[in-house]
Amino acid sequence: MNSTKLRVDGRRTNQIRSIKITRKYISHAEGSVFIEMGNTRVICTASIEDKVPPFLKGKGQGWITAEYDMLPRSAPQRILRPQITGRISGRFHEIQRLIGRSLRAVVDLTKIGERTIWIDCDVIEADGGTRTASINGSFIALYDCLRNLVDKKIIEEMPINNFLSAISVGIVENEIMVDLCFYEDSAAQVDMNVVMDSSGNFIEIQSSAEGSTFSREQFEKMLDLSVKSLWEIIELEKKIILG
Repeated sequence: MNSTKLRVDGRRTNQIRSIKITRKYISHAEGSVFIEMGNTRVICTASIEDKVPPFLKGKGQGWITAEYDMLPRSAPQRILRPQITGRISGRFHEIQRLIGRSLRAVVDLTKIGERTIWIDCDVIEADGGTRTASINGSFIALYDCLRNLVDKKIIEEMPINNFLSAISVGIVENEIMVDLCFYEDSAAQVDMNVVMDSSGNFIEIQSSAEGSTFSREQFEKMLDLSVKSLWEIIELEKKIILG
């Protein structure tokens, strides 16, 4: 892996895009973030509902679930809205399940009471890595939402156990690189998404080849590169949240 090689946007292969976080972006939401990772931009909100799904009723714990969508012109070609197609695409369904799983992994759901935290992720511009940007932005929106519950003494203590970060990594033109933009993602021989908590434990690793296989050695190199980037994001989150 040549970390000094420059990519289409001028980054090195081991360099993530610049990240900008704007908190309290939506005034009505209990937690909200506008996250920019390069030219990928996502609005993430966290909303409280004072009930849980039927399978959790009476069990004394809460739930976190996510919805994900892309604005019609967030992509180079217009995307049809779900209300026009009559269904949520399989890809969107997979992404929102990933977001929900990731957030639930770092929260003690028994400490939020019988309430649901709804996470909404709306991509306003897509340049690769929308699912990982959504997870990173949603974590901060969720933190602010739960902090609000603690401050109002609705719950006794902060239920978040760990920080959380996500990043993409892949092999493009036989080069391993992190945080793929759209051009790189569309040309990738191997695409991988990694989610990790601040204890260094993995929550999810999604990896697939497109037209080419990859070796265990390549897999481990991709994982090592992603971990370095995930720690960078966690440190940024700590700086934003803890000051």
